Amino acid sequence: MRRLFWTFAPGVPGAGLFIMRVVAATALTAEAISGLSAPITAGSATIMTLHATASLLLLVGLWTPVAGLIVVVLEAWSLFSHAGDPWTHVLLATVGGALTLIGPGAWSADARLFGWKRIDGRGRTPY
Repeated sequence: MRRLFWTFAPGVPGAGLFIMRVVAATALTAEAISGLSAPITAGSATIMTLHATASLLLLVGLWTPVAGLIVVVLEAWSLFSHAGDPWTHVLLATVGGALTLIGPGAWSADARLFGWKRIDGRGRTPY
């Protein structure tokens, strides 16, 4: 998993990535909830579940490249299959793609699970 990230950005860039993940997760949750207003079919239930799953993964920062790629695919599909205002789908696909390429930042589960570890050898007795 470490090969999917260039770095886990700390400080202000990490905070910016955290805000991007929260905004994307909020918008995806809103899309999933708005899907409940139409009659639910097997296809729409699958799409709503994928939106909710990607939203949760982005919010926590777990498997961020995979979740971002799911967002790009879902929003591209929504862009070409639904009539109406396309700009929400374009914006979410762009944010999903950016998070896929940049990574989750230091404030994420990915950073805790797959980030660089520091091993301190002091205090150990030789064998």
